[in-house]
Amino acid sequence: MPVITDTRPASTAPGTLEREELFPIREVARLTGVNPVTLRAWERRYGLIQPTRTESGHRLYSMNDIERVRSIVDWIDRGVAVSKVGKILAKTEPLKVLANFIPDDHVQADYKQWQEQVQQAVSEFDDQQLDRVYGQIFSSYTLPVVFEAIIMPLWRQLLQRQDAFGQTSEWLFLDGFLRARVLQRIVMLRGAQPRRVVVSALAGQCRELELLVAALFLSGNDSGVRVLTTGQPFDELTLVCEKVKPDALVLFSNHAPGPELPRRLNRLALSLDCQLMLAGDASELAEDSLAGSSVACLGNEGGTMRQRMKQFMAGKLDT
Repeated sequence: MPVITDTRPASTAPGTLEREELFPIREVARLTGVNPVTLRAWERRYGLIQPTRTESGHRLYSMNDIERVRSIVDWIDRGVAVSKVGKILAKTEPLKVLANFIPDDHVQADYKQWQEQVQQAVSEFDDQQLDRVYGQIFSSYTLPVVFEAIIMPLWRQLLQRQDAFGQTSEWLFLDGFLRARVLQRIVMLRGAQPRRVVVSALAGQCRELELLVAALFLSGNDSGVRVLTTGQPFDELTLVCEKVKPDALVLFSNHAPGPELPRRLNRLALSLDCQLMLAGDASELAEDSLAGSSVACLGNEGGTMRQRMKQFMAGKLDT
């Protein structure tokens, strides 16, 4: 909730904040979708935001600060590293004009530099350096960019290049690190929230990290996500949902759907007391065959999966 204050923060000149509507960091996180840890990093590391402070040191943000956060997110969503956003925002030209000043090859070069740093840490089996680089990437980009443009392409490259001595060990090292960090972030976002969404892989149709990343895209502060272990029997999903009582069951697959999948999903949907959804590459490929059914297709892009899930659950989209 906003704070209407006529109390001056210690660092502010008299009279400048009288009756100004200010927001605590939790409210800013809710309004912008940027978590408090990232907001503080943008302030300390890059000086992108300068909230006012109360005498006890609590941050308070104005509507101008919130709009600036949204502008930062907009640029990061376009693939610009957060370390370069400050220079862009400092220019006097409108943002739409400035978009022409950021060539795609510069964006791709940024991604490549981060991948090279990850690759270097992996080749040295240096978990501390890998953790530092991973944290820097997360503070520089939004979640979809982190995984879809930087982390997962490198992960797949290493997965496909296991023919030389030591490369299998490198991929296993990176895969284990990422699985632990992604699961940790899912648990952090879930907190004490009810487990409203259950996410499960179609058996044998994705790797564990791919499932966890999809679950992270679906996670948020308003609902808890529970991830079932890969290998979960399809025929026992009804039993699990009877016990957990989620609002939605999301099945994930990166394989091309077989001709029997729509029939199996429709049969499963009839046995559930929650909504059934399909995500991943299979969702894109099976969308036509599932049109008009009770099974919702979320697609395979991290930036839209959660949005579509929330819309389906709110009844604002038809399956």
